[in-house]
Amino acid sequence: MIDSHCHLDQQPLIDDLNNIVNRSKEVGIEKLLTISTTLNSFNEISNLVNFDPIIYGTFGIHPHESDKEFVSKSEIINKIKTNKKIIGVGETGLDFYYNNSDKKNQINSFINHIEAAIDLNIPLIVHSRNAETDTFDIINRYKNQNLKVLMHCFTGSLNLAKKLLDLDAFFSASGIITFKNSNSLQDTFKFLPENKILIETDSPYLAPEPMRGKKNEPSFIHHTLKKLAQIKKIEINKLDNITTNNFNNLFFSK
Repeated sequence: MIDSHCHLDQQPLIDDLNNIVNRSKEVGIEKLLTISTTLNSFNEISNLVNFDPIIYGTFGIHPHESDKEFVSKSEIINKIKTNKKIIGVGETGLDFYYNNSDKKNQINSFINHIEAAIDLNIPLIVHSRNAETDTFDIINRYKNQNLKVLMHCFTGSLNLAKKLLDLDAFFSASGIITFKNSNSLQDTFKFLPENKILIETDSPYLAPEPMRGKKNEPSFIHHTLKKLAQIKKIEINKLDNITTNNFNNLFFSK
């Protein structure tokens, strides 16, 4: 298994990192991708990727932070080039649910991240909430530029999924698919092709059933894998291999 999106720099994970990593290995996780959201989080991640061989990282500014921490395309590129274990751009995107940052700043930040990902030829990790039209329209501008898109913690509509599939996007399932009220999302993941799906925890957030109410951690990912296997009607070990191969193909194939 590979946890394609976690936040090891955040509490309570970072203060218990040795145990977190050991429990991850015990359940069969072979890689952890810890995701940058701010400049300070990237500073932590730059150290975390050296803590254990299974840990990889990204650089990006979360849309919530784009008022306070606006970065240029060149800044993004330079940060990522500092370490070979920084393998993705993000998380970036649009969040018009909370609107913690001005919409225009979110859009401009998103564009800078997209163009950096294209220049570096590495995946873009996209956060999108209450912003389906704008998210797709912006990504679609780059449809002929070999942009590698990973829709993190995908909760969007089936219609958005279909349009993004035409752009060769990947979709990551989080613990939300285990929730009792997620029937529509489960139907979307049932529809998505096997070669376009990954799994994640988004830990320390969104603990899956039956761990809801607890602080999430990467080792809980097997609950999400189990539920996704049920949704896809695929044997769990086979789906484990599929999602692992999809991650490796996305992040390590040039």
